[in-house]
Amino acid sequence: MEYRFPEGFFWGSATSAYQVEGGIENNDWALAARQGKIPAAGRAMDHYNRFEEDFDIAKELDQNSHRFSIEWARIEPEEGKFNEKEIEHYRKVIEALRERGIEPFVTLWHFTLPLWFSHLGGFENKRSSFYFSRYCEYVVKNLGKNVKFWITINEPMVYIGAGYLKGQWPPFKILNFSPVGNLVKAHNESFQKIKNVSPEAKVGVAKNNIYFQKLSFLKYFWNYRFLNGIKENQDFIGLNYYFRASWLKGKERSDMNWEIFPEGIYHVLKELKKYNKPIYITENGLADAKDLKREEFIKEHLKWVHKAIQEGIDVRGYFYWSLLDNFEWDKGFWPRFGLVEVDYGTLERKVRPSAYEYAKICKENKLEI
Repeated sequence: MEYRFPEGFFWGSATSAYQVEGGIENNDWALAARQGKIPAAGRAMDHYNRFEEDFDIAKELDQNSHRFSIEWARIEPEEGKFNEKEIEHYRKVIEALRERGIEPFVTLWHFTLPLWFSHLGGFENKRSSFYFSRYCEYVVKNLGKNVKFWITINEPMVYIGAGYLKGQWPPFKILNFSPVGNLVKAHNESFQKIKNVSPEAKVGVAKNNIYFQKLSFLKYFWNYRFLNGIKENQDFIGLNYYFRASWLKGKERSDMNWEIFPEGIYHVLKELKKYNKPIYITENGLADAKDLKREEFIKEHLKWVHKAIQEGIDVRGYFYWSLLDNFEWDKGFWPRFGLVEVDYGTLERKVRPSAYEYAKICKENKLEI
């Protein structure tokens, strides 16, 4: 069976700064690690110094796009003081992608906060949208020439859930809903500032949506509360999909014990149609150290993505999470999400067999099963 995707479809993979770069000591996660509250990322994959090598691999795998994030703490290490050296670093990252014919999708914030912002209360601070949008504006002013796609915020509800409801991530709060409105405001103000600086830019968010089989307050709060708040200020929706919420759990599991339910991506895509925006699947992946399930995982999800496209859903790209094995937040290094295996002792990169199967899809712009 052949499933052909639209012309110009973006095929890629994703990373985030703190999970792969290494050497970041001045953000809230690094501080919490020094305090012994969570694992330390340390040198991570040393992607900060090895990005060209990693992008060579992405090109070898026929990926025509790549999603990565900028570390706010590098760009603005002190309040209102911006680091030109770090802007130049990310300029080189973007140029390296462009030189390889890979379209950059740049995330401006992926969970980690500069220490000064964290000390001000982070997104609980009523002025947080001012600080965040000023940072976004600065980055786009300096890097926007070579970037078309900007993602302001990654997974706002995951951040709220883990950091403010369950207390698993910094700032380790319990049942605190206060940052939700401020995150909405932060995106909306950033959207306007980015558009003022770069009118041609396409701006959206990366929103984790779960497939809830029944309508409930939790479904509304998790899937729609944020998107409803920004619907006038987004050019596209980035969808991060991993699993469904159901009492009936299937047998197929990832190494992190997440249920593998490919059909769910079709349902959440259908639910996003009401926003009438192009959709990019900005994350979809699984922890699979032995690489036994990854090929089928990708193909089965893409089969359901194709079905959604056939039914009129405007899906324009797919980014597997992740290009590299990486630091998986409070879990540390043991979950292996990468298309590329990383030896944590030597940092040697080794392409997994499933990555070559994904590369065939990327190259041919079609899935054959």
